[in-house]
Amino acid sequence: MNAFVKTLITLLGIAGMLAVFVFGGLYVFNTAEEGLLVTLGAVLVSMMILLIYILERRNGKKTAIWIAICMLVGIGFAAPYYYKESFAKVNDSEVDLFVYEPFQGNEKLARLDSKASFAIEGELPILDGATALYPLFAAFAEATYPEGVYEPYRGPVDTTTTPSAYSRLIKGNADIIFAAEPSSGQLQEAQEAGVELKLTPIGREAFVFFVNSRNKINDLSTEEIRGIYSGEIESWKEVGGKNHEIRPFQRPEDSGSQTMFIKFMGDAKIEKPETEDLTGGMGGVIEEVASYRNYKNALGYTFRFYSTEMVKNDKIKLLSIDGIEPSRENIRSGDYPLASEFYAVTAGSENPNVEPFLEWILSAEGQKLVEETGFVPLN
Repeated sequence: MNAFVKTLITLLGIAGMLAVFVFGGLYVFNTAEEGLLVTLGAVLVSMMILLIYILERRNGKKTAIWIAICMLVGIGFAAPYYYKESFAKVNDSEVDLFVYEPFQGNEKLARLDSKASFAIEGELPILDGATALYPLFAAFAEATYPEGVYEPYRGPVDTTTTPSAYSRLIKGNADIIFAAEPSSGQLQEAQEAGVELKLTPIGREAFVFFVNSRNKINDLSTEEIRGIYSGEIESWKEVGGKNHEIRPFQRPEDSGSQTMFIKFMGDAKIEKPETEDLTGGMGGVIEEVASYRNYKNALGYTFRFYSTEMVKNDKIKLLSIDGIEPSRENIRSGDYPLASEFYAVTAGSENPNVEPFLEWILSAEGQKLVEETGFVPLN
């Protein structure tokens, strides 16, 4: 290969790699696609090695060797990421809320047998709340709001997750939110804003712990769980399982499930949660609490309805706590130790329809929708 051809190949190779890096990188940073970022790195590494080979090639045998090396390096670069991604997540991004959107004929949305006795006219209360409770307050909206388009991520029947919902309520951007009790941080935010939060219980739910479905453990005591999350118990063998290190996952601060978890832990020390670096918009890297991944030694927590009806991941199993299963019957009877109420939370809205709407939610019709959705009603 003469010098001119080598120079031309070198320039074309460098130009190609720069094009992949610049345009691919811009796309990745603007879309936060971590998988593409890893693939981009693998492609660039492979192209560099292939370029070196082309400039130095001698015979066909070496061609096969170098191409094989390129493939192995590319696969090796990307394999750890895709191995990690192969484990199922349990988080909000896995849920399609549009299957619960009001007035769209969705089969999953609970409905009354006949028209509700209460209908909202005039100013509509702005609703928001936890992802896990969206199917319920969407059902409330279809029963009492005028027919229209109410998308789950904008408009008067919105869901922005628990932390954002509390913030919107405190700032006066929502009239009613549906969520677990507020965290200490959310109570402080309300106090600093001079806002008093009113919590109206509207149903009962179970806080649950879960593991990989292949884990032989079916039951943990409350003290064993506290021991695991405080760092005192580190192996599944210590609680009757295999000799594998326990990998306990937590949830983001101020989320409904994390607030319940902190309440459950009481005065027990809580180990620092596992974190992961996430690529944000414009190339920023944000450290966040790692989403649960269904490793064979993992332990996580959430709410019963969310895990059994909204995510329906057959690769996880819910644990009994102190020998009691988190069934609706055990929640209703009070036997399940981690059952608790969830709330319609208000903050002094001037909307005249808020109080009548809350009264209807507590009526037989409202409580019927609580039960039909999959939660446990108050009475």
